[in-house]
Amino acid sequence: MKRCAYFLMVLFFTALTAEVLSVHAGNTPQVTLRGKPLTLLGEPLQVGKTLPAVHLPDRSLKMVDLASLKGKVTILSVVPSLDTPTCEEQTHILSEKNDGLDQTATLVTISRDLPFAQKRFAKGAKIHNILFLSDYREADFGQAAGLLIDESRLLARAVMVLDREGTIRYLEIVPELAQLPDMQKAFEVARSL
Repeated sequence: MKRCAYFLMVLFFTALTAEVLSVHAGNTPQVTLRGKPLTLLGEPLQVGKTLPAVHLPDRSLKMVDLASLKGKVTILSVVPSLDTPTCEEQTHILSEKNDGLDQTATLVTISRDLPFAQKRFAKGAKIHNILFLSDYREADFGQAAGLLIDESRLLARAVMVLDREGTIRYLEIVPELAQLPDMQKAFEVARSL
């Protein structure tokens, strides 16, 4: 009788644990690179939440608190590396095809590139309307946002729009790393805020 009760208790807790794990796993976005699944680390961001409290260096190594982005609508573009064609295109779209949003919103690109590489990229691309932030140190942003790729230690491709209070109003984590996010949709949401 005791064995049966013990077995039922173990079975119950095993089922409960499995259910909790499947619910948690269901919240983690599925991301691939050319069809190969990638593992994202950290707690995924969600619409309606605020950005994690993280300080990142800009191109001149000045630390920027993500909470300081409040006050203006912000479009935050996350890319794995500016040295790839898709990341470069995503950054040019943010800078050059925003239809005047750069006059009313803050445009931010976050990558794990060194600040010096971001500075060199911005200068070569003649981009002056984007705040570049680097997550190169400890990948604090990537881990806090659930966007750090375990296999490469780069960031997953994403775009998000924050309202004036810093609340995430739009979020797209691109399921296939080699593809662009829907930047026009992000621009539409930003214009509506």
